[in-house]
Amino acid sequence: MDLDPETGAAIEGWPHVAQSLQTILGTRINTRVFRREFGSDVPALVDAPMNDENLLALYVAVAEAIDRWEPRFDVTNVGISGSASGAITMTLQGSYRPDAHLTDTTHVSDSVQTIRVTRDRVDNWSLAA
Repeated sequence: MDLDPETGAAIEGWPHVAQSLQTILGTRINTRVFRREFGSDVPALVDAPMNDENLLALYVAVAEAIDRWEPRFDVTNVGISGSASGAITMTLQGSYRPDAHLTDTTHVSDSVQTIRVTRDRVDNWSLAA
């Protein structure tokens, strides 16, 4: 269970996973004081030129960070798109495993979950489930 940063209400289940993914992908490695390894390389890569090499590095950074820090989401597909304004949108698809943080990976929700994480030029990360 966690708190919604906008409302202050408690959240759990899929909304908590979606918030966790946003936090993981939006946090640079080495920026958390007592957990330096937490986060991902995504913030360092989103401003790089979107050539084949950097796109591959971005896919790898997303997959590695989610695999390490969010066991309740099993990524099956990552889509990345950019806009002329400089915003980048990552569309993540995968299976929600509600008990994986308790090491029970046998229970998987039936539907494929989709989440979009967007970052604009001023380093604002937003989420649309």
